[in-house]
Amino acid sequence: MSNELIWKFLKFGVVGFSGVFVDFGITWMLKEKLRVNPYAANSTGFVAAVFSNFILNRMWTFQNHDPHVALQFGKFAGIATVGLAMNNGIIYLLTERFKINFYVAKLIATGVVMIWNFWANITFTFK
Repeated sequence: MSNELIWKFLKFGVVGFSGVFVDFGITWMLKEKLRVNPYAANSTGFVAAVFSNFILNRMWTFQNHDPHVALQFGKFAGIATVGLAMNNGIIYLLTERFKINFYVAKLIATGVVMIWNFWANITFTFK
């Protein structure tokens, strides 16, 4: 694996970590302070994190200047949605079938999905 690819993967991880703060921050604000329905608050937080992650990954991680931003965002959002489904599926499998602690399962799922998201975005969205 090249140094450039490793560097991009690390940047991708930093952006993903920042997305956790965006997601949780917005979810908390909407649910706890504005009393929005918890599922609507959670969905809004997820969507906001997808937007912020797209912008940061486009500008910083991949330094991409493709003029078809809307199409590129659609690809990114689709990959994120597949990743969310994978995350839930892995957590379900590990907790229900293998009786692994939820947070251990979530950590494993996050690692697997991060690799999927990086691979899919580097080969499909930001190629």
